[in-house]
Amino acid sequence: MRPLTFTADINSAGCTVQHVLTEVFMMSHSHIARLKRREGGILRNGEKCYVTARLSEGDTLTALISDPPETHRLEGWEHPLPIEFEDEWLCVVNKPAGLTVHPERAGGGGSVENALSAHFDHDEFVHTVSRLDRGTSGLMTVAKSGHVHERMIRLMHTPAFQKEYLAVCEGIFNEKHGFVRLPLAHPAGSNFKMEVSEGGLSCETEYEVKGEYGSRTLVRLIPHTGRMHQLRVHMAAIGHPLTGDWLYGTEIEEISHAALHSHTLRFVHPMTGERIELAAPLPDEIKALIR
Repeated sequence: MRPLTFTADINSAGCTVQHVLTEVFMMSHSHIARLKRREGGILRNGEKCYVTARLSEGDTLTALISDPPETHRLEGWEHPLPIEFEDEWLCVVNKPAGLTVHPERAGGGGSVENALSAHFDHDEFVHTVSRLDRGTSGLMTVAKSGHVHERMIRLMHTPAFQKEYLAVCEGIFNEKHGFVRLPLAHPAGSNFKMEVSEGGLSCETEYEVKGEYGSRTLVRLIPHTGRMHQLRVHMAAIGHPLTGDWLYGTEIEEISHAALHSHTLRFVHPMTGERIELAAPLPDEIKALIR
């Protein structure tokens, strides 16, 4: 992963190295602190410099954004994944349902992160930006360094990062478009389940009916907040649990998990400024529910 580079012109002459790192490269203070201790982390005209140093016109400043070589690397798992977008900074995967994002045992196991650890180059490390439940399929974003991960996290739940889901829900909606604004929290004694709770975290989901199929409805879901199990709990709370959701609805034979798919992703690339728009079609097992 190549370092970031900045060449001072007449307008930026006199700026400190610290200013360029934080305002131009958008680096966090913790990342800058690590670069100070890293060989070749921050260089002015190819030489190590203090962050208090001031740039002259024509000076070139470079800063590393890859993780340090000693960073712990997850055990690789040779399991090809459908990759919808990839460059030196980011990767967007079309995750199949049934696959966990994180390893279920320390360091290893069959997961998205283990598969990407095998796929990435030696100087690229897995930093999950937006995780999906085991049973949820579709698009999810992974950064290849801690710095890019920080940049992506700043974009989430802003107009620069928009994610939409498709879900099959039970029943027919009276209102074809609306918002669910119900606070969520863990019930007492559980860290796995969520419930509507007056004292919980604020939460908002937008929904739009896309089609009706007998006693089921295909719905577009837009989370305006990012709480655990938000879409599943909100749909269940208004009387339309996701089809196959064994935790918040009813288990059925046709599908072994909630019929939820991360369908569309739009974001402004944090490193290039390019607008990225991706879509992943519904998997066959969800299509079969509304056939």
